[in-house]
Amino acid sequence: MRKKVKNVSLQTKILGIVVCLILTIIIALVWKFLYLDTQRVYESKSAISLQTAKTVSFMPSVKEAMGSAYPPLELQPLTETIRNQADAKFVIITDRNGKILTHPDPKEIYQFIPIDDSYKAVVFGGYYTIKSRELVGPALVGKAPIFNEIGQVIGVVNVGYLIEDIYFDILKGIKPVVHFAIVIVIMGVIVSIFLARNIRNDTLGLEPRQIASLYRDRNATLSSINEGIISVDYQAHITLINTAAKRILNLKDNLIDEPFNSVIPNINIEKVLKMEKDIVNKELFLEDKVIILNVSPIVEGKKVFGAVATFRDKTEIQEMVNTLSEVRKYSEDLRAQAHEFTNKLYAVSGLIQLGYQEDAIKMIQKETEDNENSNRIVFDQINDPKVQAILLGKIGKASEKKIQFTIDENSSLGLLPDHIDTIQLSIIIGNLIDNAFEEVMKKEDKKVSFFSVDLSDDIIIEVTDSGNGIPDEKVDLIFKQGFSTKTGKNRGYGLANAERVVKELNGTIVMRCENPGTTFTIYIPKNLIREGQFKND
Repeated sequence: MRKKVKNVSLQTKILGIVVCLILTIIIALVWKFLYLDTQRVYESKSAISLQTAKTVSFMPSVKEAMGSAYPPLELQPLTETIRNQADAKFVIITDRNGKILTHPDPKEIYQFIPIDDSYKAVVFGGYYTIKSRELVGPALVGKAPIFNEIGQVIGVVNVGYLIEDIYFDILKGIKPVVHFAIVIVIMGVIVSIFLARNIRNDTLGLEPRQIASLYRDRNATLSSINEGIISVDYQAHITLINTAAKRILNLKDNLIDEPFNSVIPNINIEKVLKMEKDIVNKELFLEDKVIILNVSPIVEGKKVFGAVATFRDKTEIQEMVNTLSEVRKYSEDLRAQAHEFTNKLYAVSGLIQLGYQEDAIKMIQKETEDNENSNRIVFDQINDPKVQAILLGKIGKASEKKIQFTIDENSSLGLLPDHIDTIQLSIIIGNLIDNAFEEVMKKEDKKVSFFSVDLSDDIIIEVTDSGNGIPDEKVDLIFKQGFSTKTGKNRGYGLANAERVVKELNGTIVMRCENPGTTFTIYIPKNLIREGQFKND
């Protein structure tokens, strides 16, 4: 039943409500009118019947007729004339014993009726009205005693109106009210239809249940979007702002109806509202963030109703790109390792085919010794599989680039804490080793060494190269994003990303220039110390 009510159209609901309301008001008014009109008619008929009865009882001809043994025949026409003038149903005169002297039906004359309802008039000489069934059926009867010359009651005048005639008169008076009510109901129906159509035009033809469903879907959709969204009206006042926008802009208050420029300044949104030009991929600096902003107008027909601004934190985009870059480097390192081993296998195969078995054996023994030494340290002394995988990839890459990459035999490393993931290790270790590889590529003596150890509460990682080092005037810029001592595009992000991740892990990175070469040392606490905690917590 509830589902059926929900599926009723807006027009039907409005029509039903308006008609019910009008009918309720009309019924209440008609009932009130009926009650008051009934009271009025009863009082009017009572007054007329009593006044007419009194008038007849005081007429000399009536008194004279009552004094004779047989009332004259003129008394009947007299009462009929009075009845017609008073528009009464009957005017009946009886003597004190109940004998009928005049009656609308001549057959009833000289008949006797009980005097129960006339008792007060006959005995006490009272004037009154009463609802009586004694005479011609249910009627409102006015009774007046007839006195003789010495003041004795010699008869009673009865002037009456039938109850059904009174009700008929009342209903006749209600007819105009009913006609007026019907007109009002018809007008209410017409107004309801126009109102419903007007509302549907304002709601683009959608029913309330459809609007509610769209509202719920919109809120769920906006909450799930990571991109900031702000919509404004034609006056550039905010009408909607989603959760991501509040997070990116560090907003807490409800900013509905606030000016757009109070949230994102230095944007000429009025041009967008005038449909002059969209704002596409505009970079803005807000506090410590860089956002990429797009603004487009909301247009229906040729009229602009507002605008929608969408934006993302460029820092988040850059972090995602950097992460993908690190994963790609990791994949390339593994590919380089596989490629290097393939080349060596081809060399061994060629030596064997040419008959140089001893040279092939020597080459295999040398590679075995080198791999055993590196693998022994990697697998026996470094127990974390994430670090093992990164180092094996770099060993293959170093071999391909003819770089002497060594892992310090004093290295030892246990399983790393769960809060340090593979991506973070790849960014830290991978960038430091890749940076060292690039630094020694121009040198004849290409040497890069790796050392790691976990002592007490800290993890220590150290990468040393035999490059040219860092000039003193550039030492302070080495971790700045975009700065690089090498030429080319898209450089200057490796060390900056490594420092950022180290700081995320509450660690520190130290650079030491030697002659020749450079050493980077990283200290990472095993326990992640969050804001508001002490190190020993």
